[in-house]
Amino acid sequence: MFDHFGREVSYLRVSVTDRCDFRCQYCMAENMDFLPRTDLLSLEELDRVCSLFVRLGVSKLRITGGEPLVRRNIMWLFTRLARHLESGNLKELTLTTNASQLARFAADLHACGVRRVNVSLDSLDPRKFSQITRGGNFEQVLEGITAAQREGLQVKINMVALKGVNEDEIDTMLSWCGDMGFDMTMIEVMPMGDVGSEHTEQYLPLSLVRARLAECWTLTNVDYKSGGPARYVKVGETGRRLGFIAPLTHNFCESCNRVRLTCTGQLYTCLGREDSADLRAPLREDDSKDGSYAALESAITGAIARKPEGHDFVVNRRDTESTLDRHMSVTGG
Repeated sequence: MFDHFGREVSYLRVSVTDRCDFRCQYCMAENMDFLPRTDLLSLEELDRVCSLFVRLGVSKLRITGGEPLVRRNIMWLFTRLARHLESGNLKELTLTTNASQLARFAADLHACGVRRVNVSLDSLDPRKFSQITRGGNFEQVLEGITAAQREGLQVKINMVALKGVNEDEIDTMLSWCGDMGFDMTMIEVMPMGDVGSEHTEQYLPLSLVRARLAECWTLTNVDYKSGGPARYVKVGETGRRLGFIAPLTHNFCESCNRVRLTCTGQLYTCLGREDSADLRAPLREDDSKDGSYAALESAITGAIARKPEGHDFVVNRRDTESTLDRHMSVTGG
């Protein structure tokens, strides 16, 4: 599938729930109103729409949330999607998780063909971690990471840079990841949803982070690509890779190869735009017995053709901020 600008769309991120057992300060409000469960696509519907995307050329599927592992019977979906790995039509099936439930599911995920997981972890200080996540259990997350390693899953750590919160821990996290054998990605806070504070208060530009790190670490640009928007360097002292996802200080849209499906069946071809296409209606109307799903396919290809050239993320422009109404947990990380 190619969009109007000639970019091949081969990567689908699928949110299976807007619910999460954490309430990270940059992601959602402390008291969230979650979607009614009846609004969510069923696991069977998620399987059907993901399978159609694979048939249309998607080679990488990432399951996200919210926290995907809190969705009831989620392993049924992973088991179903594993057939596309076995056929060779899908190159990678993976997920982003906060690792709180990873100890329970690591073995089953590996059995389904998952070989790599991204773990969101913004602090190694248990007290600060609890503050950022509004009550998350740090030890439970470490148990999940340990279980993933034990089962042979490659772990990458995602750390959101938060001004005045965890910016003094970035060196510590980078060193820890080196000791653990993990790659790491730094992410700029994204202006999405009402999280109970101004995103401008949280925003720490990664250009500044990289400059600070370069004073103590040997950072060398590398051509490695993981399928997402991160730009990587190799850290000479650890031998590991460090990625930077900087939608605000460095627009990465020229190489965008991904689209996002929400748990309610809305397809966003750009994380930073409000534009979306409803896939739930054609999915339920089409319910094809032969697996063709003509109306659903038409809705997907039409949306891909309208994929915008770039996003609208803005922070601190003329002392204001441009914030999308929807929370990150709704769209999927």
